[in-house]
Amino acid sequence: MKFKAFFNRDGGTFRTTDMEAFARRTADIFEAAGHEISVAVVSGEEIAPALRQAAETGGIDGIVAGGGDGTISTAAGIAWKSGLVLGVVPAGTMNLFARSLKLPLDPEAALHALAKGQVAAVDIASANGRPFVHQFSAGLHARMVRYRERMDYASRLGKIRATARAAYGVIRNPPAFDVEFTIGGEHHRRRVSAVSVSNNVFGGNPFLVPDDVSGGRLGFYVADALRPPGVAQLALDILRGRLKENEAVAHWDTPEVELHFPRAARSSRCVIDGELVPMPHEVLLKIHAGELRVLTGSPPGA
Repeated sequence: MKFKAFFNRDGGTFRTTDMEAFARRTADIFEAAGHEISVAVVSGEEIAPALRQAAETGGIDGIVAGGGDGTISTAAGIAWKSGLVLGVVPAGTMNLFARSLKLPLDPEAALHALAKGQVAAVDIASANGRPFVHQFSAGLHARMVRYRERMDYASRLGKIRATARAAYGVIRNPPAFDVEFTIGGEHHRRRVSAVSVSNNVFGGNPFLVPDDVSGGRLGFYVADALRPPGVAQLALDILRGRLKENEAVAHWDTPEVELHFPRAARSSRCVIDGELVPMPHEVLLKIHAGELRVLTGSPPGA
């Protein structure tokens, strides 16, 4: 197969990696497995335009993207819309989609798995047409990301520390808001602290990733409006892999769900695959079963 690889030098572990050497190593590994590949190392600002140009130019079978969850989400959306195969090289803090695909989390080990792997059809989701591979969320998660983005950090460890501080801030000051949703033809209205819609149902992993990315169903979760002790208990249950057992959480699996935030302020934000974005009053979320082709070292769900 013929690939173009793009690595975000500003992403996670790549900030402290000899990227010229890593690019050469990538070419060696893929060529030894019988593939053709060209490799480019670009900045975070350049990664999306570079991926789009490669997809539009054509002449390739797939793209390999390396970086954090934001980079991987962008690459997945481009690969999906272009019909290209996607290879994921994890180099971020959480590497959630790589975990979902059960890829090695060491970047070089991931290269070996991808070069010798097989093409698998997995699911991708969308929010008002915007693709995502992990999660749409509003409430607790969005507030935590907002707090974290106000902090300065220059490394993966610094980001983890900032996330912990932001999480503590959210526990002390949890949001509460109204959401209306239609699922399975039934309309609901609730006062909540959190809404989450995932690309396939979360498993029992504290990282909140699915056990199978080809299940063809969204995971939909809402947490009742909580006071600080309730948020602390929710965080503890997540760390224990017991999100669905928390008494404040209701959950469904569904091919689509419509959300309405009747009192969302202009400053309200939601999170799509780790990126903080303006929250629309109306959101239609859908699963696109088997529409994303990825390189994986083992069958999804294995």
